[in-house]
Amino acid sequence: MAEQLEFFPVQSPCRGICQSDERGFCRGCMRSRNERFHWQAMSDAEKQDVLRLCRQRLQRKQRANRSDAADTPPQPSLF
Repeated sequence: MAEQLEFFPVQSPCRGICQSDERGFCRGCMRSRNERFHWQAMSDAEKQDVLRLCRQRLQRKQRANRSDAADTPPQPSLF
């Protein structure tokens, strides 16, 4: 399969929420510390791969949050 040409540089997924979660991924963009520090030195193909991994991490986190919410019984009404 032919490689697709990239006409625009791959933009950083940074959202300015630079805090690490319990697994060490950024809460804003879901990149690891190593991915954040080496972003500028990566090729466009490497950046695309990192973006794919970030989407997967976000989906896993959202699924985990949904299952946690489903396990919590609803609070009964006080009225």
